[in-house]
Amino acid sequence: MARSRPEESEESEESEESGEAQGAQGKRPSLWRNRDYLYWWSGNGLSTLGTSVSTLAFPLLILYATGSATQAGTITVLHMLGKLGTLAVGGALADRVSRRAILCLVPLVEAVSMAAVALLVYRGDPPVLGLDALALVSGLAAGLKVGVSTPVLRRIVPKEQIATATAQGMGRDMVVQLVGAPLGGLLYSMARWIPFLFDAVSFVFITLSSLFIRRPLGPDRYADGERRTGLAEDMRDGLRLIRRSDYLVFTLAWGALLNTVAQGLTLLFVVLVRHRGGGPTAVGVATSLAVVGGVIGAVAGPWLMRRLGARRVLLLSSWVFVASFAVVALVPEPWQIGLVLMAGMISMVPMNVVIESYEVRLVPDAYLGRVAATSQFFFQALQWIGPLAAGVLADTLGVEAAVLTLAVAMALLALALHTARRQLSVLDVPLAEVVELPAPPPAAGRPSETEPEPVPPHAGGSTLKR
Repeated sequence: MARSRPEESEESEESEESGEAQGAQGKRPSLWRNRDYLYWWSGNGLSTLGTSVSTLAFPLLILYATGSATQAGTITVLHMLGKLGTLAVGGALADRVSRRAILCLVPLVEAVSMAAVALLVYRGDPPVLGLDALALVSGLAAGLKVGVSTPVLRRIVPKEQIATATAQGMGRDMVVQLVGAPLGGLLYSMARWIPFLFDAVSFVFITLSSLFIRRPLGPDRYADGERRTGLAEDMRDGLRLIRRSDYLVFTLAWGALLNTVAQGLTLLFVVLVRHRGGGPTAVGVATSLAVVGGVIGAVAGPWLMRRLGARRVLLLSSWVFVASFAVVALVPEPWQIGLVLMAGMISMVPMNVVIESYEVRLVPDAYLGRVAATSQFFFQALQWIGPLAAGVLADTLGVEAAVLTLAVAMALLALALHTARRQLSVLDVPLAEVVELPAPPPAAGRPSETEPEPVPPHAGGSTLKR
């Protein structure tokens, strides 16, 4: 699928967006001087804060109205299912229609749905089925929005600063989680409808920030006379591109398993704190320490990549994460559990920075939306297995044995990194020098004007798979 590509002219404009020119020493100006990046970072941060507030308020509201924990869980599950249902579609849409339009319109749908929740709660005795339906609508819209995030970031950030921008986004979200829960509780105590109105207003900031971004966000227009493929065919092309890259295939499978294990540990750490005699306050303190660790990891990730290289960071981080699993099962005090989890999060965030940064550099802009959305779909589609398996292990083997079992699973994942030298060979290349993957050859029955290009040696250690 060929498209007219104005990237070369846009690359030359990047210096204007981030501070006009590189400094005398050849270094890019700080991302905080990139106006478009600031709009993107702040708009998404405020929206994430609103979502964090309503995420706490929703189950509290249902528990207050019905007294049923099952119904409180149902509303959360409906939002998650809605998001999963539109993730892949959102990624494909991001590669075929205006990304700016998606970023402007979809958050308004989320804002209206949360405003409707606030209105129902304000009037008193809100219908549970109505709240469930609005949570589902919000999730469906969220899936479409997520598909646009990665390709937009690539358009507004210079390629050598992708890792820094990815880490700063993760750090922002960690801080938001730290602030969002207590803020949600405070707003809910003032009036039950306020958290949902707060969330509704927060979505508007994404729309406003998207309007202020000056850089073209894509996708590039089709060349005159080029046949436009269907949405389903675009989604299949994204999967075919993933299959062409050993790096993308490996990290998709490895990352999905890592996320499953990490979600299991999230449940077990709460159980373990309680098992050690800690109450809700101790759980909150330990959670806060873990979030602080994530923020530190987000700051350290790009710095470590520059000094140690991406492969060493990935290997070192994975083994530190393994060690945190083993140690957390042995320490006796809840606050010690929090400190160990903080160390684990310091190591986990750089792993994510490495994997996501190289994915963004490898995938061509025309395919980035659907590839990133496909990755997130698999990560989120499998994550429910972690808490379920962890709960079964804790009930049958005991909490400490369950944690150590997850440590063994994580150790196997760390060992897999050592055996995947070919699949991870792209990590030996500096991020700014990574060569994009070529577009996949057309599927059978589709016209092709040119033969597919061979996969470059720095494009993810890939082999062409037909």
